[in-house]
Amino acid sequence: MNSSLESIKFQLRKKAIVFETGGIRPTNDIGESWIGKVCWQNPNEQQPIGKNGKPMIPLATIFVEESDYVPKALKNIKMISIFMDQDINISYGVENYVEWFAIKTYESLEQLVPCNYTCDQIKPFPLVPRYVNDEFPLIDDIDDILLDTIEKVQENLGIEYDFDIFENNTVAHKLGGYPSSINGGLVYDKGDEFVLQIISDEKANIYIREDGIFYFGYNPISKEWSVICDYY
Repeated sequence: MNSSLESIKFQLRKKAIVFETGGIRPTNDIGESWIGKVCWQNPNEQQPIGKNGKPMIPLATIFVEESDYVPKALKNIKMISIFMDQDINISYGVENYVEWFAIKTYESLEQLVPCNYTCDQIKPFPLVPRYVNDEFPLIDDIDDILLDTIEKVQENLGIEYDFDIFENNTVAHKLGGYPSSINGGLVYDKGDEFVLQIISDEKANIYIREDGIFYFGYNPISKEWSVICDYY
C-alpha cells in the first residue's frame, strides 16, 4: 500500500464500542448498559424534571468503565445516565439540544444504588457491546486541513475516499468512533469531543425526528456536554 495512503488511514482510523439493542437476557447487574432505562444512581438522587414540570424520559445508561475502549475525553468517567425532556420535539432545528437533556456522569461506581427509571414512550432493552477498531469519518465531517491532504492523495493515486480509504462507520448506539452523520458537516464547540451517539431505534420505540440521531459531545476540561441532532 502507498505510504501516503497508509498515513491517511492511520490518522483517521478510530476505535469504538457499538451497541446492539437486546438479544440477551438482562442481568440487571452493575456494568450492564441499557437503552430506555436508567438503573443506577447515587443515593438520594431523583428522576430529573423537564421544562414542562414532568419527569424526564430515561434514555440510556452507558457504562464506560466496563468497555474494551474508552474515549480519551471520558477517561475519568465510569458511567453516564441520560434523561430527555418529554417536549424535545418542539425544539428541533436548534444548534445545541443540551438544555433538553439531563446528562449525569459518575466517576466512581462504589456508591451507586439500583433504581428503575423507565417510561411508556420507550421499551427498555439491555445493550450488547461490541468492540470495533475500523471507524472512519464520512468525508463531509473531515476537517479542511486533512481533507486537502486526502484530496491530493486521491488525485495522485487515482483513488476515491469512499472506496479506497473509508473502511466503516457503524450506524448504531455507539461510544467513541465517529458520528454517523446524516447530512454531514457536524461542528462541535471548541474543546468538545464527540463521544457518544443514540440513534432512532424501532425495537426500543425511539424515534428522533425522521430517522434521526443524537450526537453527544463532551468537554473534559469544563465537564460540559453538547448535543447535536441530525435527521433526514
